[in-house]
Amino acid sequence: MNPTKARKLEHIEIVLREKVEGWASTWLDDVMFVHQALPEADLGSVDLEVEFLGKTLSAPLMITGMTGGHPDTVEINRALARVAEELRVALGVGSQRAAIEDPSLEYTFRVAREEAPSIPLVANLGAVQLAKGYGVREVLKAVEMIEADAIALHLNPAQEAFQPEGDTEFSGLIDRICSLAEQVDVPIMVKETGAGLSAEVVRPLYECGIKLFDTAGAGGTSWVAVEMYRAAKRGLKVHSRAAGEFLSWGIPTAASIVEVRSTAPDSTIVGSGGIRSGLDAAKAIALGADVAGFARPALQAVVEGGMEGLRLLLDTYVAELRTAAFLAGCGDYGCLRRSRILVRGRLREWMVLRGLEPESYLAAR
Repeated sequence: MNPTKARKLEHIEIVLREKVEGWASTWLDDVMFVHQALPEADLGSVDLEVEFLGKTLSAPLMITGMTGGHPDTVEINRALARVAEELRVALGVGSQRAAIEDPSLEYTFRVAREEAPSIPLVANLGAVQLAKGYGVREVLKAVEMIEADAIALHLNPAQEAFQPEGDTEFSGLIDRICSLAEQVDVPIMVKETGAGLSAEVVRPLYECGIKLFDTAGAGGTSWVAVEMYRAAKRGLKVHSRAAGEFLSWGIPTAASIVEVRSTAPDSTIVGSGGIRSGLDAAKAIALGADVAGFARPALQAVVEGGMEGLRLLLDTYVAELRTAAFLAGCGDYGCLRRSRILVRGRLREWMVLRGLEPESYLAAR
């Protein structure tokens, strides 16, 4: 079996079975809305519509990329796409490397566009593959495979460091990404995979024209934990023990949103990493994200409850998001983005230590 193909299925099994989150905090608890007892809005009329990648979403939510590349993932991607299309939220697919290596697997990704013809779809490749010979041809192939509206180049150095077969040649990738952006017309999204984006990473990418970022901060699924379990299964004691020391490594999601927004003020930001409710999503958006993203909860919902389980999850997130906007005194998405919030505790300390004045940031976000 193609090793990349086999790894995709193993990743899903571990994510569903093992303790792969809860090792770090998103710090979204340090974000507080100021409750408005007279909202001057009607809950039933709160309008959450937003433009994303040139298309209209019913709510600022995205099921971020997680799966594909193995025959057993087809029905998962089909369910994700059908419900995302039905409820009009954005969708990303998992890394398409397996299908680039073996075109017979393209159908495991192509099903996403077949089932979701009108919503924003985001293709996905590992940025580290640019150091392995990938370039314009592979990027365009991934985009064409699902008729994508953008392509995510994911950054996962923490995962690769502990993956038994990891690719760790990350030098020169900023220049390669910037060069690629000059050669393709499709928007490039730079995303992390659970350890967050920092200002130091975002700044050079933003300066060369990248204006689409996905924070994927710490506090959600830990891919270090996933690789710890994989290494332990293979008896690789050094890998598994070392990974155990890095389970909480990364920039918490709330801090990463601040890092990206303060560095790339007019960019489009997907705030993801541990978004586990509509209230989490509302906080991420009020803090500076444009759309809130999540992956593992959607995967769990589909595996455990099928399309109906995913509908229930998304309907609940939307209801919570709408209620948060209402209680913050907002009748629409734009107001929620500008709503009055307070930042305290670890997040506030982080901002100060990073040279940001919290009140100034909140006024400018």
